[in-house]
Amino acid sequence: MVDNTREMEVREKVKQLFTEYLTKRKHRKTPERYAILDMIYSLDGHFNIESLYTLMEETAKFRVSRATLYNTLILLLDAHLVVKHQFGTMSQYEKCYDQVTHHHMICTQCGKVTEFQNAQLQTDIESAKLSRFKQTHYSLYVYGLCSKCQWKQNMELSRLRRSANKALGNSGEKGKKAVVNKRKQKSIK
Repeated sequence: MVDNTREMEVREKVKQLFTEYLTKRKHRKTPERYAILDMIYSLDGHFNIESLYTLMEETAKFRVSRATLYNTLILLLDAHLVVKHQFGTMSQYEKCYDQVTHHHMICTQCGKVTEFQNAQLQTDIESAKLSRFKQTHYSLYVYGLCSKCQWKQNMELSRLRRSANKALGNSGEKGKKAVVNKRKQKSIK
């Protein structure tokens, strides 16, 4: 119940901030924009335009065009209510108001994005003295291979080694036999 109450408070605050943003910049306050904002703040984790489009259509039963989604995301980015991430070649978005600082590990093989928290990293980055620059927020992306892709890669390397050893083993046996035959011939003489 506490989490639900907190979530509702955050949604109301975000709606208020978005209304102030739209008013200040003389943008229309449309039901579509607020439905998109509400859907985004009901999500956990990252999303892209396609997944948001599908969710709006299936879950919210609210049809909006991809153009409306894209244009609203631009407004939400400018209002600092959504943040955009570039994970490799894929753009993903995430709500950012009242969120805990976290970092991202991106698998360069399968594209899987995993969030993690590290208090020491956060402290080091936030306390860094940056010359003539005031830090407001940051993102940290760590690229590498997830455990599943590492396992697949190790299995493939093992398979290739076995194939190579098998291929060498056949020709290697012939070579060994030739050396043994030469030694036998020398010992006979």
